[in-house]
Amino acid sequence: MQNPCHAIGALAAASVLVADNAAAETEFQLHTGYTSEYLWRGLDLGNDLIEAGVDVTAAWNGLGLSAGAWYGYFNYAHQNVDELDLYGEVSKDFGWIQGSIGYIAYLYPQTGSPTYQEIYCGISRDLDFATASLKYFWDVQGDNNGYTELGLSRSFTLNSCLSLSVDSNIGYMIEQDQATAWTTKLTLDWSFYEHAKLSPFVAMSIALSDDADTPYFHSNNECVGGAMLGYTF
Repeated sequence: MQNPCHAIGALAAASVLVADNAAAETEFQLHTGYTSEYLWRGLDLGNDLIEAGVDVTAAWNGLGLSAGAWYGYFNYAHQNVDELDLYGEVSKDFGWIQGSIGYIAYLYPQTGSPTYQEIYCGISRDLDFATASLKYFWDVQGDNNGYTELGLSRSFTLNSCLSLSVDSNIGYMIEQDQATAWTTKLTLDWSFYEHAKLSPFVAMSIALSDDADTPYFHSNNECVGGAMLGYTF
């Protein structure tokens, strides 16, 4: 899950704000890729994930605005499943720390399953040796349980065309007082053409919970690999 009408309205509002400010710095990105396993917050949701999406980011009156759509097609329990995610975020750089709030809607066009929605807030800070982040996701529907993620990330420039990114995070469920999984991802970004980038990656997730009262019951350690192709304009 990447992270309905409310989402569409939020995206439209963000577009209007950008359009009304001629000085806004706007960037678009198209991306597509393949992953051997649909790994989401340490959970194995299916195999052979084929994905595509579009993102837009802009700066407006000291705020960072971003919105996008992501579509995934994968195999779960010998059935083909698709998922469409719509999301938007507003962020603010306070100098010593950056804050953000956002919304994510998870839709399932093929199965017609109910839409799953989350709102979240987060903070991040550059620690020189790495960037630390903390996010809390709140389930709008159902039992309103939340999910917290603490992460560290760093990028290394190898040459003018290559860079290596390391992202690691630990998930935690406050209501159940349990850690969920520790996931680390290595990504090699190859800028092979102007505005175009190929990014092979590998990720390893270590299960930290096996409680029958959580979605992590019988969860296992997972190792996945894949590649993403992106174009920015």
